Amino acid sequence: MPADATIEPFRLHVHDRDIADLKTRLRLTRFPDQAPEAPWAFGTDLAFMHRVVEHWRDRFDWRAEEARLNAFPQFMTEIDGIPVHFLHVAGKGPNPMPLLLSHGWPGSVFEFLDIIPRLTDPARFGGDPADAFTVVAPSLPGYGLSFRPGQKRYDLAMIVAVFAELMQRLGYPRYGAQGGDWGSFITSRLACDHPDRLAGIHLNLLPLRRDTAGIDARTEDETRYLTELAHFLKENTGYQWIQGTRPQTLAYGLTDSPAGLAAWILEKFRAWSDCKGDPTSILSLDRLLGNVSFYWFTGTIGSSFWPYYARMHGPWPIGARIDVPMGYAQFPTEILKPPRSMAERVYADIRRWSVMPEGGHFAAMEQPEALAHEIAAFFRGLR
Repeated sequence: MPADATIEPFRLHVHDRDIADLKTRLRLTRFPDQAPEAPWAFGTDLAFMHRVVEHWRDRFDWRAEEARLNAFPQFMTEIDGIPVHFLHVAGKGPNPMPLLLSHGWPGSVFEFLDIIPRLTDPARFGGDPADAFTVVAPSLPGYGLSFRPGQKRYDLAMIVAVFAELMQRLGYPRYGAQGGDWGSFITSRLACDHPDRLAGIHLNLLPLRRDTAGIDARTEDETRYLTELAHFLKENTGYQWIQGTRPQTLAYGLTDSPAGLAAWILEKFRAWSDCKGDPTSILSLDRLLGNVSFYWFTGTIGSSFWPYYARMHGPWPIGARIDVPMGYAQFPTEILKPPRSMAERVYADIRRWSVMPEGGHFAAMEQPEALAHEIAAFFRGLR
């Protein structure tokens, strides 16, 4: 592991014995029964999980997914005493703009493997080479390869400090930033803490407070959002409460059982993606399991919960009005879709607000072409 400020090239290679161990555990999966109601009514469907486990055990090729990741330049460095893994992909154009991409949970850098080429080499996809970015896509501390057992846990402010140091270390005094899920919080907090370093920020989730305070029920858009928020808080926050209060307890089951891990993660891909009830209708099982396997082989599901714990036991992470230019792409099956009137109370300079025709929470995976287009269009005037 590099020490001090050194940066070393990296390639992932999971040991054959770890792949064999995974297949053994999958063969020994002990399935629960399912309540006699509609599939998915109470969580991940049993028939779906039989299909997932069978595919993961008998047909899934981890080496192919590993090669997809290794096709991109990867590096390791040490910041604040922890390993930081990141992709650093040079843009192909006359003046590529540095762009920091931040993922969230239950995603990883695997979310970005289809969108990065569209950002770094737009001409390859029929775009303008003047829109090229040089992409830096780190694994969040505690996620994937930015982890060693027993390391300290990071809240969002600490992650922002690590990413700001990484961009400085790479020689980028000014850059753009983009994110969804926790990545949207990180990107917004970065704009709070280091506004002088950012040309602009682009989000595909709005990190606004999830309570009723400040909602104006006299307006149609905010009334609609109030109903949406009430349903979300009642029906879709159970995972936040357990991850945010007893992360260690949950980690035992999901670190020991690959079927349990897949059920926990893939339920979110079904609920949050624009898949009409079947996550494999928008993302193949191989793509879904590439991301799940990355959590499995790195043993990071427990440490990945920490932003939830820190969020529930600390202040709201975005405490100031943000003046950095902001763009937003609202995908139709995003978890929550606050109206622009609410966003304007936090973001003072909204330059682009796009309502997308299809796609969901995992936009970089689901709709890489559409999201890349939005990112390029937003930053075009900020280079």
